[in-house]
Amino acid sequence: MTVLQLTALAVAIFVGAGTQRVTGLGFALVASPFVVLLTDPFNGVLLVNLCGALTALAVLVQVWRDVDVRRAGLLLGPALVAVLPGAWVARNLPAPVLAVVVGGLVLAALAAVLTRGRAGRRADGPPEPRAAGDREGASADGVRASLLAGAGSGFMSVTAGVGGPAITVYAVSTGWSQRSFAATAQLVFAALGVASLLAKGSLPALPAAGWALVGTGLAVGVLIGNRLSDRVPAHRARRAVVALALTGAAITVAKGVAQL
Repeated sequence: MTVLQLTALAVAIFVGAGTQRVTGLGFALVASPFVVLLTDPFNGVLLVNLCGALTALAVLVQVWRDVDVRRAGLLLGPALVAVLPGAWVARNLPAPVLAVVVGGLVLAALAAVLTRGRAGRRADGPPEPRAAGDREGASADGVRASLLAGAGSGFMSVTAGVGGPAITVYAVSTGWSQRSFAATAQLVFAALGVASLLAKGSLPALPAAGWALVGTGLAVGVLIGNRLSDRVPAHRARRAVVALALTGAAITVAKGVAQL
């Protein structure tokens, strides 16, 4: 890779890490399309898995008190199970087809959430934010929703490096408070990143200079995100998350179609 390509890679990691610190997710949505373009599909997703896990861990140590452990468990159980078939699909399905399928599912899920959200606001007004210790997940519907969201996140994380949209669907549809969601998502993403790397049995390949630039971009992104996280209102952060998810999914589909 050229110096210009390595610098662009570091910038993508930097923006992704900062976005994740502010919104609770977005690293893969922002970084993945560009990382894949600058490297290759398989190695790019491996790098997203690794850097995504490291970013999540760096954020997690700062927001641990806001983690909803029960919800994290409900999401992680099915997510870790779904990693196994996802790894098989990632190794065997042609990359362009996989990109179209995964991106299309993300777009459909987010479209459903946005439609549901508008209908809910017309009928009942804006939903009240729930506290970190709320019991939304205690109902049968809540448990089923978390199981489906977890499985979708695990499958998409290992296949395309993008595990956030499925959890975004769950968070928006249940009215999960931004503070608790942002913290709990870090635990889920860290575990999924490690599980994805183990399931595929490989690590990303970069030259030494590339690792140095990527590491710097990741660290600086988290630090700047720290300064911005308390200044961004929760509703704007949630809108940014949905916009990023839609953008990332659209880029994934377009890239896959172009390569068919």
